[in-house]
This record gives sequence, C-alpha cells and structure tokens, in this order.
Amino acid sequence: MNTPRNPIRSVPEAAMSIRSRFRIVATAGLAASLLGGCSAADRFANIGATPALSAIDNPTTAQGYRPVHMPMPDPVPAAYNPNSLWRAGSRAFFKDQRAHQVGDILTVKVRIADKAEIDNETKRSRKSEEDANVTDILGLSKLPVLKKVPIPGKVIGTDSTATTEGKGSVNRSEDLRTNVAAVVTQVLPNGNMVIEGRQEIRVNYELRELIVGGIVRPEDIESDNTLESTKIAQARIAYGGRGQITDVQQPRYGQQVLDVILPW
Repeated sequence: MNTPRNPIRSVPEAAMSIRSRFRIVATAGLAASLLGGCSAADRFANIGATPALSAIDNPTTAQGYRPVHMPMPDPVPAAYNPNSLWRAGSRAFFKDQRAHQVGDILTVKVRIADKAEIDNETKRSRKSEEDANVTDILGLSKLPVLKKVPIPGKVIGTDSTATTEGKGSVNRSEDLRTNVAAVVTQVLPNGNMVIEGRQEIRVNYELRELIVGGIVRPEDIESDNTLESTKIAQARIAYGGRGQITDVQQPRYGQQVLDVILPW
C-alpha cells in the first residue's frame, strides 16, 4: 500500500530548494562576469586613453556580410546609336562621373527628421452576478446525513468583477543631418547597386559611429555623385557610439542579468 506524500515540505527540503536557487543566481552572475570579462579587460587597458578607431577594411570580408540576392528581370541587351558620341544614360558629354561599378564611391546625404506623438488610454470593466435563489434542496432545510447541519441559505450563486485600465504615450523627436561616403560593394544584374558606408568621429573620449547601407538605383544618383538617403531601398542606417559617456548610460552586467532572471 502506497503512503501518500506529505505536501508540506520538511525543513531540509526547503533548505535544499533555497540552496539550489542560490546556485542558479550565482551561476548566472558568473556567466555574466565571464561574458563581460573581455570588455572589462579592454576598459582596464584603455583607462586614460581615447577610444581606438577601427581599421579601414574591405566590407565584403567583414563577419556577417552576405551578398544581396533580389528578384531580377530578364536582361535587356544594350542599344548603341551608330555615328554618335553621346551614350544613352549619360549626364555628361565626355564621361559620367557617377558611381557605377564595384569600388566606386558616392556621397550619401543622410536626412532624417522624424517626430511622433501618440497617447492612448483604455479602460474596461465587467461585473456579473448569478443567483438561482435556491435555499433548500428538495424541500430539505437540513442535510440528510448530518441532520443538525443546516443547508446554506444560498446554494447556487456566482458573482465576478473584472477591471482593466491601460495607458500609454509616445513622444519622440529625431533629427539627423549629415553626409557619409559609401562604397559600391555589389552590382546587381538589373544595374542596381549595393552600397555600404561607415564613418567614425572621435570627440575627446567619445566615439560616434554612422553606418549606412542598402540598394540604390543609378538614376537616383545626382550629377555631383550624391544620393539622398530617402532613395535607398532596404536602407540600414545606424547612428551610435562608444566611450566614457556611453558606458555610464548603460546598466551594469549584473543588473541586466537580474532584470532577466528575477520574476518580480
């Protein structure tokens, strides 16, 4: 005959549970410190020094780089006009100075002016009550088994109340105006080009980074070899930085770990 287990845990079992939870928190903290070990070592090595600029390299050899594959139309053979010095599609009589092949450079004019204000408020309330008004069961005022126990005055009755209230607001304003030179890294079969540009500016002990990438049409490139950022398809524009100010604005590794694992 199996003896049912006591649902109330003993003191040793509770102590084991506390120790296991402590091990989980300690393991998470150790993992966070190991992950941040390299970053911490770099910060110790760079105490009193300015952030180092990245080396100039080939974007196609960077880790995570992937060539772009897009749906392409059928190729159209080029048409040439005989006995003419003018080439179709050119904007200059002698030579087109715009970027058109891998390795060419063009200037991207980043113009981002975004502003949004959103304010939402939602309230919900529900209340329900059910009462069958049954005071006796089959005319009995007391339970047949225990004749001295009276039947409750309200046998069938339910009631519930639910209230939900939510508020949210967004007030965002962004304005970024700058220029960055980009390199053509790939020419697609239909003539569109994949570009990628990176710019780093160091001011005192803070390094600002601007990254631009995407797909552009040769027709959208202006005669001075510049391009508006609004005409870049699949645009990827990132603006941020690193340095002493950025480090202060970021939460500590331990705080980030506790924000993930703590349920309260």
